[in-house]
Amino acid sequence: MSEVRAEGRADDDAYDVAVIGYGPTGVTAANLLGGMGLRVVVVERDAEIYSRARAISTDEEVVRIWQRTGLAERLKRDMLAERALDFVDARGRAFLSAHPTPRGHGHPPQMFIYQPALEQVLREGVERYPNVEVLLRQECLRLRQDADGVELTVVSTDDDSVRRLRARYVIAADGGSSLTRAQLNVGYEGRTYEDRWVVVDTKMLKPWPDHDRLRFRCDPDRPAVDCPTPLGHHRWEFPILPGDDEQQLTTDEAIHAMVAKYGIGRDQIKILRATVYSHHVRFAARFRVGRVFLAGDAAHAMPPWIGQGMAAGVRDAANLCWKLDAVLRGELPESVLDSYETERKPHVKEVTKRAVFVGRIITERRRAITRARDAVLPVLTRAAGVSQWLQDSNWIPVAHYADGFQARPRTKATGHQIPQPWVTGPDGERVRLDDVLGGRWLLLHLGLPTAQPAWERLGVPSLAVLPVGSRPAEGAVVDSDGVLLPWLTEHRVAALALRPDAYVYAAAPTGAQLPPPPAGFTPAPQPATTTAP
Repeated sequence: MSEVRAEGRADDDAYDVAVIGYGPTGVTAANLLGGMGLRVVVVERDAEIYSRARAISTDEEVVRIWQRTGLAERLKRDMLAERALDFVDARGRAFLSAHPTPRGHGHPPQMFIYQPALEQVLREGVERYPNVEVLLRQECLRLRQDADGVELTVVSTDDDSVRRLRARYVIAADGGSSLTRAQLNVGYEGRTYEDRWVVVDTKMLKPWPDHDRLRFRCDPDRPAVDCPTPLGHHRWEFPILPGDDEQQLTTDEAIHAMVAKYGIGRDQIKILRATVYSHHVRFAARFRVGRVFLAGDAAHAMPPWIGQGMAAGVRDAANLCWKLDAVLRGELPESVLDSYETERKPHVKEVTKRAVFVGRIITERRRAITRARDAVLPVLTRAAGVSQWLQDSNWIPVAHYADGFQARPRTKATGHQIPQPWVTGPDGERVRLDDVLGGRWLLLHLGLPTAQPAWERLGVPSLAVLPVGSRPAEGAVVDSDGVLLPWLTEHRVAALALRPDAYVYAAAPTGAQLPPPPAGFTPAPQPATTTAP
């Protein structure tokens, strides 16, 4: 990793973006910004990747984001996909099951991860970029903003030496106890639940039946999470109940006693670590203060029940990074950065609300209610519509933007991310759609395009979508999976203006003009990436 740069205030020594924190949100931002060719510095207090596996799952939309960094396929090698999810009663009988179905992002709908391994791959990805400097064992103690940028006062955790760095913008991804958020005097509103939980990471020595199924054990005596994780690991989570000795409950003896209830013997697992944590529901009062942006847990915290805490931070990075790039290259006015909070905060709040709801199902301990739950929910799952709701795992809402950086008038497609099927490119090769879109502004047309002079004058390229069976052609993709054309028809549009993150900025029906480009939009030539994906 890089050494700390010499102190300097000259423009030549300023970074485009400083990223504070090098967890999943920060490292995703570093990969995205590095691939955009921006000059980036990462400031991270710790010397090594945090060894405890906090997040245990992710979803197809997040892997689609990592696809933009060129790392998706490598990351997926260390994931478990297509695993069932059961809510089981005190006797181990499933009263509710879910089998997530794809939502069109081009990857498995749910994947279990081992977070330290995932972060290692993402950090290795950052090493591809000579324009990204990573400063480990450094902590940002102070930020000072002015009209041109932000000065960061950084102290070494090794020898207390102090450096000052400058960046045009800052992404603070320094966790739920964010020092940056505190310095900015931004409130962190919400609540902490009274229950504390023991999280147990183990190495699986001998497999047991159905070890690769996720079970929420909804036992009123002691609920538990029983979760497979890849690379031979397994996770359990148990609440600390009234009267428990918290210190004793984290001992190997107590953990073996708790998992023995599920038939897991001492010879089947090796306990790696046990940690106690509390569940939080918190939202920063603001996600932006001038040139500083809060992301990930620094901006919001949610309970773990639907596995969306890390995912929310990765979505933050994806939403913010392309906008910073556009502003820094003069493509869009700085006002576009206000849309970061407008777009992300409502979705985070909705995800959190659903996580709290699922948590109530799992952790309910009143016996009359659990008996009713165990009896009624299996009946409901056989009712029309309910089963499909569960199969689609609709407790995780689709990320779409009801407001934010999008054209008016809105259409049914506006604010949605276009699906990502496999398509046939102009050269006849079968590729994922985003690899053709290329992370740029682009017009997508159903068949022969209607002229869009306001966009074409700015040099925004166009791509036609041809039906299954068509011959490959220059400036077109063949909808070889039969996904894009039905989606366009369902949303009653024939032309789209796509943002670099593949969300629909503007849309129009057949024969109509798209709404005009955003005010101040001056597309700049896309820089070549600094490394092959």
